[in-house]
Amino acid sequence: MAHLRIRKFNTKETYPEQKLDNDLSQAVVAKGTNVFLRGQVSQDLETRETLYVGDPKLQTRKTMENIDLLLKEAGSCMDHVCRIVVYLVDIRYREEVYQEMGKWLKGVYPCSTGLVVPALARPDWLVEIEVTAVIPD
Repeated sequence: MAHLRIRKFNTKETYPEQKLDNDLSQAVVAKGTNVFLRGQVSQDLETRETLYVGDPKLQTRKTMENIDLLLKEAGSCMDHVCRIVVYLVDIRYREEVYQEMGKWLKGVYPCSTGLVVPALARPDWLVEIEVTAVIPD
């Protein structure tokens, strides 16, 4: 394969309550230098358990921990984040979500897009963050 796929999974296991059968990855390293992370949420990457239900700040912290871990597994780190997309289910969460996220990206200056959406894949998820990064030379 031309790309390295990190933490492959099938949606049958991740969303057993839904009739899905998709092969996905948590991250893909493309052409050796570009890293594309799946939208991350406040979920334990090993058990798939949703954490911090009802708390947007703690959900963001866990989401950023997942992003940090996946970037390291891909051979990158937070310093090499180029783009970030933030999905919120309620605009009132924006300030605390961005304050927490900002702690992880201080001095990085990625381009950012923020969206408010009616729902995420699970009703307990309040924030989802998608990241594109590079692996340094």
